[in-house]
Amino acid sequence: MNARDASGRTVRFWRSTVGKKMVMAVTGLIMVAFVIVHMIGNLQIFEGAVRLNAYSHFLHHTINELLWLLRIILLVSVVLHIVAAIQLTRRDRAARPQGYAMRRAQAATVSSRSMRWGGVALALFIVFHLLHLTTGTIQPVPFTEGNVYANMIGGFHLWWVTLIYVLGMIALGLHLYHGDWSSIRTLGVNRPKVEPLRRPVAATIAIVVWAGFTLVPLAIYFGLVQ
Repeated sequence: MNARDASGRTVRFWRSTVGKKMVMAVTGLIMVAFVIVHMIGNLQIFEGAVRLNAYSHFLHHTINELLWLLRIILLVSVVLHIVAAIQLTRRDRAARPQGYAMRRAQAATVSSRSMRWGGVALALFIVFHLLHLTTGTIQPVPFTEGNVYANMIGGFHLWWVTLIYVLGMIALGLHLYHGDWSSIRTLGVNRPKVEPLRRPVAATIAIVVWAGFTLVPLAIYFGLVQ
């Protein structure tokens, strides 16, 4: 197969509904892996400033090249995930241009609405998070480059910053729950022994990630971490 044929097949795959769903599934699982690792890193705040800042230094200096590679993979995944989601939504609406006379609150409808609006809320939260704790562009308190512990402690002492993170983690948890089990289904894991476990596994991942991320700002705000 030459490069032209491979390129044509890739374009046809992307343009198909199945292809877009596959891309969403794979990129979604990449992002799930990232948030789990990110959560584990954040929880080191309970081990003190030295441990958390040493972890941050390790990421940004010792393995900086690998970190940038992972960031690029993550960024590409996020862009493909969002673009595929928008195009699938438009395609779905185009297939049903007229609204139903009466809508029923079916589980699939609620799930779909949660994914779409939750995805928008999550995207806005991610922008705020990057501007707050990564670049220091948003500085509710003085931002110290390299001192992750102090930046988190200072930020989460403010009620509105903590509230934003708590709400953002609710959006993340809901998105993970619906996204995980649908990704597994899209990728063809439908064996009889696996099928009943999809939703419990997705729920467990979503709850653990939600709890792990939410625990940090709440613990700081209520003075459990100083």
